[in-house]
Amino acid sequence: METQAELENNDNNNNNSSSSLIGGGVRQQWPTIDGPLGLSENDSLWYARYFFIFGFLMLPLLWAVNCYLFWPVLIHSRSFPNLRPYVVRSAIAFAVFSAILGSWAVTFVVGGERLFGHTWDELVMYNVADKYGLTGWI
Repeated sequence: METQAELENNDNNNNNSSSSLIGGGVRQQWPTIDGPLGLSENDSLWYARYFFIFGFLMLPLLWAVNCYLFWPVLIHSRSFPNLRPYVVRSAIAFAVFSAILGSWAVTFVVGGERLFGHTWDELVMYNVADKYGLTGWI
């Protein structure tokens, strides 16, 4: 049977196995925002990698989820060096995606019919029911 001191020493060793040093010698314990309820470092690496990769498969919201879930890794520059590249790349990719989507939306809304000319009627969706005669039955 183990003594209380040995149990505490084992608990400290288990906690330190999932921690990482950040600047000044302070230990960052958990890579996710959930703290001790979150993922281990190995599981976090798997999720961060696949969220980053699947973000390129027309699921850019996964990049935002990756940044949110691994926020402690994103804000502490020296924590979890294996995990950090995937989270930083997800943040950059989501920022680029947001800029492209935002510029498209502003162009579409501000330019409107003046910018697109006669093709504007083909681009907008609010006149689909009138175009196909679907409003007469109401």
